[in-house]
Amino acid sequence: MSHPRPARERAFLFLQGPSSRIFALIADGLEANGARCWRINLNVGDWIFWRRKGGVNYRSSFANWRGYVRRFLAEQKITDVIVLGEERPYHKVAIEEARKLGALIYVVEMGYLRPDWVTIERDGMSSNSHFPRDPAQIREAAQGLPEPDWTPKYTQSFLAEASLDLLYNLPNVFLGFLFPYYRRHALFHPLAEYAGWFRRLSQGKKRSREAREAIDHLIRSGRPYFVYPLQLETDYQLRAHSPFASQREAIELVLQSFARAGQPEARLLVKIHPLDNGLIDWSAVVTKIASRMAITERVLVVDGGNLEEAFGSCRGVVTVNSTAALSALRLGKPVAVLGSAIYRVEGLCAGSDLDSFWAAPVPPERELAQAFFRLLAADIQVRGNFYSSAGSLAAAEAIVVKLLNDADNGANWRRAAE
Repeated sequence: MSHPRPARERAFLFLQGPSSRIFALIADGLEANGARCWRINLNVGDWIFWRRKGGVNYRSSFANWRGYVRRFLAEQKITDVIVLGEERPYHKVAIEEARKLGALIYVVEMGYLRPDWVTIERDGMSSNSHFPRDPAQIREAAQGLPEPDWTPKYTQSFLAEASLDLLYNLPNVFLGFLFPYYRRHALFHPLAEYAGWFRRLSQGKKRSREAREAIDHLIRSGRPYFVYPLQLETDYQLRAHSPFASQREAIELVLQSFARAGQPEARLLVKIHPLDNGLIDWSAVVTKIASRMAITERVLVVDGGNLEEAFGSCRGVVTVNSTAALSALRLGKPVAVLGSAIYRVEGLCAGSDLDSFWAAPVPPERELAQAFFRLLAADIQVRGNFYSSAGSLAAAEAIVVKLLNDADNGANWRRAAE
């Protein structure tokens, strides 16, 4: 196993992060230990959430980005690159150039474990992840690791998250002339997304009440049922790490299989993502497909309610690669995975043979699941969050420790493999 160089010999380049001060806080900690830190701001929001030394503004076109970032990496002798969303177009180009120069790539994302964890992973997530998929390696690497502390330590409010998102995106809309060539990676214009969210918020209490009633009625009915939690259409886990070009394709496949092989008395509960912007009427999409397949009475769509409560009585969970599946695995529920996911491990989840899954869902092996969560928490998770002061500071401090002391990021499973 290789060892990290002293901090004074390392230079970190930060690209786009969350609408949070966490990247700036990480840079503070790294510089306090002697490292050099830089940030390339691609838009006004990036600048707002950096607001410290080391920031440079890139205002040229995407076509010129590769040459610019190649020169920057070389001139500043960058040893490490930190991003959120390794599949974003700017990031993919920068990562390609950084790897040519031997720089390490780190991805910071919301935690695989929710609600108050943050992911710090080498090279990327899902199909880009190096986390082991071999059950024997997971068991070996997890030996002696402690059970994660599941007690919530940090809270963040939806209001705080929404406010910071507005602070990031609205200046990009109204002051976009300051970065005239910036190309958004999102599928929807920010103003369209906010209009959708405000409309959903205005109907939130009604939707939540109806969803709770529908889930309660389904549980009380005693019918066997499966849960299919939808992801965000904009989610790069769906866009870059699955065989589907759109969530519609995934819904089509799942409902086709359920119509063909699901037991007539079984029900499929489709739950819309709580942060969906409402610009696509997923309830209408699901209902239309179900109607075409003559299974309308067997498919229930809800927009709200408690997902873990729905998991509690279900026979199994179907997902493309949502982190919600990890909650189901913790509850010992069978999970079928259609895309690439860090938890798509034999003995932990079923593959994509849905026809067999409806008939005989197999729960995760208990000892393997426990080992998986111990290893996950120890190696690529830290406690904290993005959108509260205490949570972002705690996560930043823990990430600094990992960056400076664990250049291999995954020391436990790498050690087991040697």
